[in-house]
Amino acid sequence: MENFAYVNAADVEQASSLLSDDWSETKMIAGGTDLLGELKEYIETPKKVVNLKSIPGLDKIKTDGSGLTIGALVTLADIAAHPTIQHHYTVLAEAADSVASPQIRNVGTLGGNLCQRPRCWYYRHPDIICLKKGGDTCYAVDGLNKYHAIFGGGPVYIVHPSDTAPALIALGATVKIVGPNGDRTMPLEDFFVLPDVNPQRENVLEPNEVVTEVHVPQPKAGTKSTYLKVRERGSFDFALVSVAAFFEMNGGTCSKANVVLGGVAPIPWRSKEAEAALNGKRLTGAVAKQAGEAAVANAEPMTDNGYKVPLTRNIISRATMDLA
Repeated sequence: MENFAYVNAADVEQASSLLSDDWSETKMIAGGTDLLGELKEYIETPKKVVNLKSIPGLDKIKTDGSGLTIGALVTLADIAAHPTIQHHYTVLAEAADSVASPQIRNVGTLGGNLCQRPRCWYYRHPDIICLKKGGDTCYAVDGLNKYHAIFGGGPVYIVHPSDTAPALIALGATVKIVGPNGDRTMPLEDFFVLPDVNPQRENVLEPNEVVTEVHVPQPKAGTKSTYLKVRERGSFDFALVSVAAFFEMNGGTCSKANVVLGGVAPIPWRSKEAEAALNGKRLTGAVAKQAGEAAVANAEPMTDNGYKVPLTRNIISRATMDLA
C-alpha cells in the first residue's frame, strides 16, 4: 500500500472536518476489515486515513421505551451477543452473527458493515478500471457474473454485501449522519442508492460525512423475525442470497410483513411482491410458496446467476414457515 497520514479523531465533528470533499483524498477507518484490503490492493490510495475508533461514545448500545440505538462503532460480535437484541430484534442478532468469522465480528463495526464496498471481482481487481471505479464498462455484463444482481442492476450489477442492512431495513431502522453542515436522519432504506442514481457509490453519504448511529423502533407485541443466509461455504462467506423477514403476527395470521433480500441486488432489496403475498394471510405452506414465487416474478438473471432465482424463492418460503 502507499504511504498515508494517520489521524485519530477526537470527536465526530473533528472527524468530519478532517475528511475531504474528494473521496480519493481521505478515508475513514474503524474495524478496517474492508478498507485495509482495498489499500493493500491499491484500489484506494488515500493521502490521509481518519481513525474513528478514537471517538468516545459511538461504541454503545442503548435501549429505552422508544427502541434501540446502536452506535456506529459497536462491533458485530456485541450486536449478536446482546440479550435484548437476541430476544426483541432477533433478525438483527442473527444477521450480525452470520457475518464472516468470529475474528472479523470482534473488530468489524456496524457502521463499516453498512458502508462496505462491493465484493465484485472486477471492482476488487487492482488492474481493472470498471464502471464502479470511474471507467466506462461493467465487465460483469459480458463476463463472469455468478455472484451478481438479479434485481435492480444496471448500469452496474454488483450486489450489496451487508448482512445487517437487510435486517435493519426490515426492522424499520433510521440512520444518523453527521457532516460539516450538521446532522441528518433518514430511513435506512433511503440511505442506499441504485447504480442508475450513482454508479460509483452505494449510498447517499458525501465524502465528508460520517454515520454515527442507527435507531430501531420498539417492535410491537407479537412480532417475529429471522435472518436466513445461503452461502457457498459454511462459514466466512458473503450471501449468495439472504432474507430478513419481520412479521407482525395476529395468531397464525401475518398482519404486516417486511421482507428484505440480500445478495441479489446493488442495494438491500425490499420485496414488496412477497410482502403483498403475505399481508393479511394465515401462514401456510401454500402461502409461503406463493410469497416466494411472487418475489422472483420480476427477476432478471444474468448468464451465470440463474441459480439465484430458485434460491430466493425457496429461502423466502422457508423463512415464512419458520415464523408461522
